[in-house]
Amino acid sequence: MISYLTENRPLVAAFAGRSPARGVRRGAPIADRVFRAAPRLAEFLRPAEIVAVKGPLDRPISGLAIDSRRAAPGSVFFALPGRRTDGAQFIDEAISRGAVAVVSRQLPLFPPAGVTFVRVADPRAVQGAVAQRFYRNPDRDLAVIGVTGTAGKTTVAHVLKHLLEAEERVGLLGTICYDLGARTVPALRTTPEALDTFGLLAQMRGAGCHEAIVEVSSQGLEQRRVRGLQFAAAIFTNLAPDHLDAHGTLESYAAIKARLFTGDGACPPKISIVNADDPYGRRLAALLTAGGATRVVTYGEHPTAAVRLEKIILGARRTAGRLVWPGGSAIVDSPLTGGAGVGNTLAALATAWALGRDLAACASRLRSFTGVAGRMERIDAGQPFEVVVDYAHTEVALRRALGELRAITRGRVLAVFGCGGHGDRSQRPRMTRAAQEGADFTFATADNPRREGLARIFDDMRPGVIAADRIAWIEGRRRAIELAFRAAAPGDCVLIAGKGHESCQELADTIVPFDDRHVARELLRERVR
Repeated sequence: MISYLTENRPLVAAFAGRSPARGVRRGAPIADRVFRAAPRLAEFLRPAEIVAVKGPLDRPISGLAIDSRRAAPGSVFFALPGRRTDGAQFIDEAISRGAVAVVSRQLPLFPPAGVTFVRVADPRAVQGAVAQRFYRNPDRDLAVIGVTGTAGKTTVAHVLKHLLEAEERVGLLGTICYDLGARTVPALRTTPEALDTFGLLAQMRGAGCHEAIVEVSSQGLEQRRVRGLQFAAAIFTNLAPDHLDAHGTLESYAAIKARLFTGDGACPPKISIVNADDPYGRRLAALLTAGGATRVVTYGEHPTAAVRLEKIILGARRTAGRLVWPGGSAIVDSPLTGGAGVGNTLAALATAWALGRDLAACASRLRSFTGVAGRMERIDAGQPFEVVVDYAHTEVALRRALGELRAITRGRVLAVFGCGGHGDRSQRPRMTRAAQEGADFTFATADNPRREGLARIFDDMRPGVIAADRIAWIEGRRRAIELAFRAAAPGDCVLIAGKGHESCQELADTIVPFDDRHVARELLRERVR
């Protein structure tokens, strides 16, 4: 497991020589001095957060952990409740690894000696508040920019980072990676838990970052992973039916997204950048404007948008147009294509302008943006047809990607896609229908089946078939890509959807290397020899 948070190794080592069950024994003089200088648990908990305590609060600690496998000597373990498992099941393991305090919803009847137990009403909320204090409020030293919406979060985040880095170092927490300024690590999830988020922001601050961009998922908002985080700005991209298996209705989904802009346990963002082309965006903008707690900046092609693009020319590889904003205009030449590319480009430009950047300079810098890994990424090995790899793994995203490619493709659009295992089964027939409606021919194949049998996944997908003569069922993903390339003619476009930037495939209990982009390049090189 990747450890994102750097440990205070001397402090952990100072705790390692002490056995809580047998009392504190004297170690080396240096270790003793480090131990005595350690922060105390009481410094980071507020009386109103505590329901009951067993053990001293004035206990030295070395760090925080929400994963028992990452507990270290001297750490505080937060037993968070989850959908599938409860962190309370792992308290013993955390203590065996050296945890000296546990924060949970219940107190044990017979707590082990040398460990402080703190009962709280909401361990997840307290975990975030404690992490914010423990890492000395990094969100107050950085201008944190949140990005939420159904589609476009990752692209907007990366374009914005590219624009802002012209002047200073910018960190990023997103679906593809966590860029911490001094190092970049793979992302475990789009929006980390609050403990990780504040720790990662602290690393950005230490690396000299002045701004941090955070992708905020609906799951992250619902599970309060950004609760209390101070946002300088928040961006709304769009809203479409997605994750309804978790959120129930579209209105509920919209309400969860709105938390980022109305303030989730903290003040609302100073600036809200909202898509005026999206119906929910217009509703959100009106709500926020009436409330007056945040400055609202709208963007889009809509004539009322503060930052908008006019006289748009959509090309197969570039998008051009006239960028207009209050007090200025400039010509834009963006490497992002299609309507989604226009929206994502404008979201980043509008945010840069709202943060005080020179938009003419940003428009010029946009030309050098090289794209986002696995997001409408073109694979070119000299073949006479287009190949695009995209992360589209839901019905909404698949329709959007195919629609964008249809608008700029002279020939046919061919699609390679699959449905992941242990996901929303109701998505499967809808995705199949979306693929058939958007593509001239579809190759249905494996995505990440995980422990679910591919035969069952295919059975779930088949009710979505609307033209049996325009779909092939291919178990091997590499084979499906190869057949799509064989079928492609000059002027056609092949979309390989579902995995995007992912470099592995999950098959039963095995994870095997599989990157759609690398596989596509290998097959294309063989074809053009």
